[in-house]
Amino acid sequence: MKKLLHIDSSVLGPHSVSRQLSAAIVDQLRRAAPNLEVRYRDLTSTPLAHLSGAHLAAAQGATANADIAQELATGQVVLDEFLASDTVVLGAPMYNFTIPSQLKAWIDRIVVAGKTFKYDAQGPKGLAGDKRVIVAISRGGFYGADTPAAALEHLESYLRGIFGFIGVTQPEFISADGIQVGPEYREKALASALEAVTNLRAA
Repeated sequence: MKKLLHIDSSVLGPHSVSRQLSAAIVDQLRRAAPNLEVRYRDLTSTPLAHLSGAHLAAAQGATANADIAQELATGQVVLDEFLASDTVVLGAPMYNFTIPSQLKAWIDRIVVAGKTFKYDAQGPKGLAGDKRVIVAISRGGFYGADTPAAALEHLESYLRGIFGFIGVTQPEFISADGIQVGPEYREKALASALEAVTNLRAA
């Protein structure tokens, strides 16, 4: 049985476009594969702690207090969820031109030397290339290569880079852009993105 990991990171709850899109993606994949096993993690309702010196020291063998030990155990669960998944569906809104901090905390738990990447004589090598990653993006404005704000786009570009680093070289992106420009733009962007969801191949 194939496993899907569904991650949301928007703080807007039911008002979130990225959450609507990630849910639609999971529904589309479930319809195509009814036996798909889905695990869900909401990074805002159950946020992960941001990495600290204490986390890194404990990971290297230093004595950890109970709180740090629990956070390390949670981080291991998060990593295991990712490693066990065949497909990852990620809801990722743009906040101040980049990813939400909650999502960064999750990424810091899955980008782990010896687990999702390693270094050899040729440099870094990704170890997670067997996974399919589909990212649902929402952006308030327009950040395409031909737009004045293109240089401020650090959401899709960052996620392409970080997933590529761990071996996922062809992540799939479904984007709703311009959702804060006006109601008509939001409606059009969401409709276009939902149409793109229907064209996804089966898991």
